Parts: sequence; C-alpha cells; structure tokens
Amino acid sequence: MESKSETLREVIKETVRHHLTRENGLAMGQCLTAVGWVGGTLPELYEEDGMVELSMADVAGAGFAVGAALAGKRPIYVIRYQGFNWYNAPIIANYACKSKEIWRRPCAMFIRSIAMEGGIGPVAGRSHHAIYYRMPGVRILSPMTPNEYREAYREFMANDDVYYISEHRGAYPNTQELPDTLQDEPDIILFPISITRFAATEAARSLLEQGIRVSVAHIFRVKPFAPSYVSLENLRAARFGGIVLDDDYPDGIAKALAHDLSVTTGAEMQTLGLDNRSAGFDKKVDNLPPDRDKIVRFVLARIEQAVADQRARNQ
Repeated sequence: MESKSETLREVIKETVRHHLTRENGLAMGQCLTAVGWVGGTLPELYEEDGMVELSMADVAGAGFAVGAALAGKRPIYVIRYQGFNWYNAPIIANYACKSKEIWRRPCAMFIRSIAMEGGIGPVAGRSHHAIYYRMPGVRILSPMTPNEYREAYREFMANDDVYYISEHRGAYPNTQELPDTLQDEPDIILFPISITRFAATEAARSLLEQGIRVSVAHIFRVKPFAPSYVSLENLRAARFGGIVLDDDYPDGIAKALAHDLSVTTGAEMQTLGLDNRSAGFDKKVDNLPPDRDKIVRFVLARIEQAVADQRARNQ
C-alpha cells in the first residue's frame, strides 16, 4: 500500500529498487554508490544487482547508457547535475532519440537529470531541459510529487520512448501533490515548471490575500505539452493573461510554451525565469529561480502595466 507520507526521495529510491530487482533493469551513472547515494534517491545495491558505476569521463557515460538501451535493458541513466547535459546530450539527442524513427529500433531509457541551485557555479546548476526540448523523439516530464514520479515511471515502462525526467533536489523532501488551483474569473494565471511550482503556489496565496485572484496550472508534462481544457479556459478568462515560470533561462522552453498558450487562447503571455547572467559560487553572484517574492513583484508589475496601457488606449 502506498503511504501518503512518502517523500519524493523515497518514491524515487523505491522506483529504482523495483527497476533493478523486479524488472531486470540497470541504473547507470557516476558515483552512484558514493556517500549520499545521489541525495538518498538510490537503494543500497551494487553492480551484481544492476547498479553500474561509470567512469568520470562526462562525455562517455551517455554512450554506455544508450548502448544498454539498444540492448533492451531499459537503463535508468543518472545525470547528477543537469548542467552536465552539455556533455551527455549529444549521443542521447542524436542517436537514442532518433533511433526509433530512423532505424525502427527503439532505444528506451529513463534519464534522471537532477537540478539544484545555490553555490555550485555557472555550469552544474539549474534546469537544462531546454537542451532536449527542440529535438524530436524525446518526452520531457518534470515530476515534483510522489504520484507524478510513479506516473512517469509507469508510462516509461508501458512504451519504448526516451524519457527525460527533469528532477530537482529541492523537491525531494516533498510529500504533497500539487493540484491546479483555478480561480473563477482570475486576474492572471501562472504556468510553473520544476521547482518554481512550489514558489508559484505560495505566491498565489500571498496575492490572494491582497485581493488579486491568481490561478496556478502546474506543468508536469513539458513535452509533448498538453495543457488541460479547463486551464486553457481559465487562461482565456484571465484579465491580464498568463505567465510561464521556469528554473531555466526564459529564452527556451518558457517562451516556447508561452507562445503555444498565446496562439491557442489569444491571451497575452509573459515569462519569468533565471536572470540573463551566469551564476557564481558566492551568494552575492548566484542566480536562483524565481521565489515567492519575486513572482509576487512580477505579477503586481504586470498588472500595473496592463492597467496603465488600458487607460492610455481609452484616452
């Protein structure tokens, strides 16, 4: 029986255990069995159980994982920091994601790509799911809750596609689901991705206390992007349109999804993500995803500007 108090960390750990011990699969990556077991998300299993330690050559690991996928082993490939996708992506995007279409040979793999921020510099930090977004042959999911992760794994096991799972260490302690909160006749609607989903929920509550009706439509399935009918209707009803939030630079997935939402509904869309600069290691030069306060300020500024524009047009 599934416990309602399970953390996302525990669900990931049990998912990997199930994959190795029940499905005869593999888990592959760097330093998997080192201290911490990848943030406590791996079971204490070893090579004889299917836990495969790869070398520290960042550009080589993905090749081994793709080879295992072609052999039908359905590997779970762990990329400990999403920024390392700049080294891992070439063979995944240009071989694994294209194999089924071009050669009719599926290359099913479950890519656990783990984001985090705070004092880890310009390369390793933040989400980098935009690297894969523009490529065919990949599904991108960003589960932040226990049930979403279970759903992602079940879906992966039910077909033969490449799954890019955009995780975030900040969500590992989470035990709660994140249902959409759609206000009647909202002032604005937020479409958050990854770790920004928690901040967006907090910001919506804070703004509601100020009399501003903010809906939140969570994005779990990034590609293919299929927002629900009710969220699209809510966006159509929003007085001041919507905002796509991401734990990445806005010049990527955020703007792409904002465009799709605008074309579908006619609503005016904005984006909010990381500042357009590289992160350093010190707090003074870090570059963090939008928190509650930043989202609140952005929404208030957006509404203020929209009201001013309406007044100008009416004069």
